Amino acid sequence: MRDASEQEYVDYVTARIPALRRLAYLLAGDEHRADDLVQQTITTLYVKWRRAQAAEKLDAYVRTMLVRTYLDERRLAWARVRLFRETPEPPPREDGGVEERQVVRAALSRVPRRQRAVLVLRFFYDLPVDEVARILDCSSGTIKSQTSRGLATLRRLLGEREFAGFSATN
Repeated sequence: MRDASEQEYVDYVTARIPALRRLAYLLAGDEHRADDLVQQTITTLYVKWRRAQAAEKLDAYVRTMLVRTYLDERRLAWARVRLFRETPEPPPREDGGVEERQVVRAALSRVPRRQRAVLVLRFFYDLPVDEVARILDCSSGTIKSQTSRGLATLRRLLGEREFAGFSATN
């Protein structure tokens, strides 16, 4: 990679890491896995930087890379290797009790991976059905059915509680 192109890559990645990490965390539900997803995505981006620069919407291109990396993760043999049954240290406790978003995150982590990806892209990133279909390389009808199934699963897991951000009309 040429020096100018490499500097453009570094500048882009430096600016986008917080957003990529947020997306990865929402998908993976774990900070460490999110960091791994981001690292894997930006490594792939480095290799494909010349092609990525030619993309019409670079942020959408990279977001697609991250989501596809997340979805493909389970297919790789190393992803099935776990060093511990439980995390070696307990997660930090928050002083105000369990908040609604933690309850939603816990429920979201139990939704199947593809449905979780659809829900995050549709409702957190507020992307239209066609854009999500393009990212996941499937039809708009598939996205609609995955959205419906994902919301139904979330409602079941949350005990029929209504959350403004997860209504069926979105």
